[in-house]
Amino acid sequence: MLYLWKFSTSYVMICKTLRRMPVPKAKKLLEEVIAKKKAIAFTRYNMNTGHKAGMAAGSYPVKACTEILKLLKSAEANAQFKGLSTGNLKIKHAGAQRGPTTYHFGRQRTRAKRTHIELVLEEIKEKQEAKK
Repeated sequence: MLYLWKFSTSYVMICKTLRRMPVPKAKKLLEEVIAKKKAIAFTRYNMNTGHKAGMAAGSYPVKACTEILKLLKSAEANAQFKGLSTGNLKIKHAGAQRGPTTYHFGRQRTRAKRTHIELVLEEIKEKQEAKK
């Protein structure tokens, strides 16, 4: 018997796009993807994915972007609570791993996809020139 362990691949591509990006720019990008103005480039999991303007294979993963946007806003609020400047935040790490799979109820016994998302933010310190 062959078991396929799938997880939501759109989360992986979104996290790859958001890595090392400033938080305000990342929030703007996610909002534009939700409004279907910009697409997320699919470089790895692009089977039967159509081309979009300015890139090869791309898609508009609206549901995944809304969840990651909620997570990003929560992480930004946590950073503000800890005393960090929210204007100078940068996404240091963004990753998606496969979570535990459970079965849906019913006769078909289909598996539910679960994905763990990690976001690490850091504050960028502006470089100050030494005054002489």
